[in-house]
Amino acid sequence: MAPRYKCIETKLVHAGEPEPRILGAVSMPIFQSAMFEYAGETDYHDLKYIRLNNTPNHVALHEKLAALENAEAALVTASGMAAISTALLTVLSSGDHLLAQDCLYGGTHDLLTRDFSSFGLSYDFIDGDDPDSWKSKLRPNTKAIYVETISNPLMQVCDLQAVVRFAKEHGLVSLIDNTFASPMNFRPPEWGFDLSLHSCTKYLNGHSDIVAGAVIGNAPWVERTKRKLDHLGGSLDPHACFLLHRGIKTLALRVRFQNQSALRIAQFLERHRQVARVNYPGLESHPRNARAGELFNGFGGMLSFELNGGVEAAQSFMKSAQLPVLAPSLGGIETLLTRPATTSHSGMAPEDRRRVGISDSLIRVSVGIEATEELIEDFEQALGG
Repeated sequence: MAPRYKCIETKLVHAGEPEPRILGAVSMPIFQSAMFEYAGETDYHDLKYIRLNNTPNHVALHEKLAALENAEAALVTASGMAAISTALLTVLSSGDHLLAQDCLYGGTHDLLTRDFSSFGLSYDFIDGDDPDSWKSKLRPNTKAIYVETISNPLMQVCDLQAVVRFAKEHGLVSLIDNTFASPMNFRPPEWGFDLSLHSCTKYLNGHSDIVAGAVIGNAPWVERTKRKLDHLGGSLDPHACFLLHRGIKTLALRVRFQNQSALRIAQFLERHRQVARVNYPGLESHPRNARAGELFNGFGGMLSFELNGGVEAAQSFMKSAQLPVLAPSLGGIETLLTRPATTSHSGMAPEDRRRVGISDSLIRVSVGIEATEELIEDFEQALGG
């Protein structure tokens, strides 16, 4: 029986590692083989084959990821969107209906608004902060509810406990995108969510050098998602598995620093005369600061803000800032700046962005691991002192 590690820091390093070590290798080797010898498997999905997501590199990651969120099982995928789309297409069938939080990552929003109808699926958006309004959106064919731990890019924290209660009361599958929080700050299975989804491209890998995703949760739903993924083909290459496996091991060190740094930067921005609004759940001014404090172990490394001068001021700030990289991703070791209206949420119609509160001037910051003092100094000069 595999040892049960008590602390997440220990799980990050030791959970899922092969026992005994493969030829004594301290690091998990890369099994760059598309297929493995037939060993008498009687189920197609058990054949050892890269596309079936069950080679040694996959298996080690699955065990580690499940351990991190205290879940029964996990599955890695070729991208975060592969995890999201495959999970949704697993819990939903043609004719089914989904309830989804109204402010979501742009790729997820586009999947629902542009692709769902071709699969015979329907959806309704819900206000994640108003559980009393959800029942009015229920239909006889509603099968699942989908939310984000911390919403992208406005850093909202919906009533996650109410989501779980509502799902159980009405027989729905509960899904949550936990990318922004990472298992360091929030572990959805501990709170009753059926499936926790991640873009491992972000915090779990942490080094901006792969694209990957994960589905974590109860074993029956993860197994069903795995079988759907086997057919859809969104498998993760063994070398990407290796890089993700390596990156995960430093998650605790990175995220704890990013939590602290993002809070200090958010506090600095909130005090600055050029800043009109800061979105960060760790700020006492955040409308759901108390809820975030109850749910999370840390408030994350993501924040967004708006300047008094609108789009022109936002463009000037981003051009003047010297340390951050202007790039549309997050969760890595380098600080990144982006305007969601032109990147992650550019696929949304302008009226849809405005409806949920994403202005064209909104700047999203993914705080890296640079010295906090230098980032604040850089932001100050970029704001004009």
